[in-house]
Amino acid sequence: MTKTILARAIGVAAISVVLAAPATSRAEQFVLFDVTFTYTKDDADNSKPSKSHYYVRDKQLNENRPKDWTAPVDYRNGTVHIRTEVIDKPAGGEPTTWSLCYIPNKGQKNGYGCTGTVVYRESGVYEQDVSMKSFWQNDSIVWSEGIKQMDLVIKDGSGGSGHAHKRTDHEKFFPTKMRITMVQVSAGSKYDPSLVPNLPEKKVEKKEGTAEKPKEDKRQP
Repeated sequence: MTKTILARAIGVAAISVVLAAPATSRAEQFVLFDVTFTYTKDDADNSKPSKSHYYVRDKQLNENRPKDWTAPVDYRNGTVHIRTEVIDKPAGGEPTTWSLCYIPNKGQKNGYGCTGTVVYRESGVYEQDVSMKSFWQNDSIVWSEGIKQMDLVIKDGSGGSGHAHKRTDHEKFFPTKMRITMVQVSAGSKYDPSLVPNLPEKKVEKKEGTAEKPKEDKRQP
């Protein structure tokens, strides 16, 4: 009898420990897009509706991206990992950056928000993690309604309105070949490159923290 009562007590204690233990959640992330493209001055002059834009839409975006970025997984308060691979650019080391603009299904205030790549001067791979709460006009998006498109905008090192096609020395920016990958990481999780498909096993030399940050400025297209 005593043994039976003791066994029951141990069982109840074990269940209590399991229930009291904090829940562990696996890393939640998804690739928003991964595009490789060549971009010329002619492309910049003729992109519509806005110049110097490369539009990522339809099948170029992850078809399985969540409709709601706030629940059940919270991506709105997470981070975005931006992998910028500069495959080719003109010689001379002209500072260059791309604004990366989220175009929502439903906007408010300004109607969209933009983060960006680092400012780079030469070919290579540049990686960074950016808080989803830190970039320009991030609160102009109704995140519970999701994203329909991404606008990639090539600019000089000044960012803001420094669209590359406006430069009289545009040959310093075009042609260029890029691979840009954006990975959305949920709040409290850490970016895991092993979960990203098609990354090269032997990557191009990774340059992290050596490039310049774009100036704090409006990144509007």
